[in-house]
Amino acid sequence: MLKHVDHFHGSDLEKIEQVYGIKKEEIISFSANVNPLGISPLMREALLERVDCITSYPDREYTALRRQIGAYTGAPLEHIVVGNGSTELISLFIQLEHPRKALILGPTYSEYEREISLGGGTSLYYPLQEENGFVLDITDFRTHLNESLDLLVICNPNNPTSSAVPQHAMRQILDECKRHDIYVIIDETYVEFAPDYHAVTSIPLTQYYNNLVILRGVSKFFASPGLRLGYGITGSEDLIKRLNSRKNPWTINSLAAAAGELMFSDRDYIARTKDLTAQERTRICQTLSSWGTVKVYDSLANFVLLRIEKDGVTAEDLFEHAIRRKMMIRNCSTFPFLDNRYVRFCFMKPEQNDMLLKCLKELL
Repeated sequence: MLKHVDHFHGSDLEKIEQVYGIKKEEIISFSANVNPLGISPLMREALLERVDCITSYPDREYTALRRQIGAYTGAPLEHIVVGNGSTELISLFIQLEHPRKALILGPTYSEYEREISLGGGTSLYYPLQEENGFVLDITDFRTHLNESLDLLVICNPNNPTSSAVPQHAMRQILDECKRHDIYVIIDETYVEFAPDYHAVTSIPLTQYYNNLVILRGVSKFFASPGLRLGYGITGSEDLIKRLNSRKNPWTINSLAAAAGELMFSDRDYIARTKDLTAQERTRICQTLSSWGTVKVYDSLANFVLLRIEKDGVTAEDLFEHAIRRKMMIRNCSTFPFLDNRYVRFCFMKPEQNDMLLKCLKELL
């Protein structure tokens, strides 16, 4: 089983502060992939007025929250389950299903493998190929789906490659998984950043496949990792009942529930986020492609993966060069199938992006 090695996560600013002697408040994190606009202004204002909600227990069913999520995603209320971040839902699902063997599309987020291992299962990786731009070869991939597998995990768009499986191709995968009795988890943490959201999201497919669960959270798009608010969408009402019976009551606190009811309705904030991401994605990728010293992979999320093609420069060199200037990027050499030529960073505000580009160009 492949193992992810230790690395600086985008949230490890305290570690950075300790190692490099830089105050965490001064670091611009291009590694955390969080919306640079910050939290929804509508939520900020309204939440101050509702702060007294912490004097009461939240609704055990989180009906108002799930209704708002349904309005935002188009999913029926009864197909939605909420949790303390999508991480709790991943853990609960693994505890319920006990997959013996899982297939993970990689390179990707390490938490899937960790949870499967804690549940006593083993993980195999299907590697996205660099020569294909880390875009999935559907025809070949389907030949690797068989009765020996209990679970398939796909991060879509994927972290760190920023590539995505379109909805029409996901249907082919789900058909094959249905035939072999394989359950499918699709992590859509970054799907709201996609240029064509409707072409990528698999939420509509939950109406047709009962072996599918979609996981999302508010950490990245809504810039609220501290809320620990996640949700799952599945057409299997039996799975919803089992998840709800297994999880502890009130895992989402009253403030997080209230915030969720508010942020999903801030249409102006949502539109501004999509516009900023689209503009900066195009501008940055075009700029990087003009250098000739890095290979830029197509980006469908709010971050981009690069391969360094300049001799004598490594991912560690770029990380060190940037962090000394109080900017944190992701050294991707710790991901399976990637080496010390790969780095990833997210799109921030234009002036911050310009600072990072200037910094990287000094070495590249």
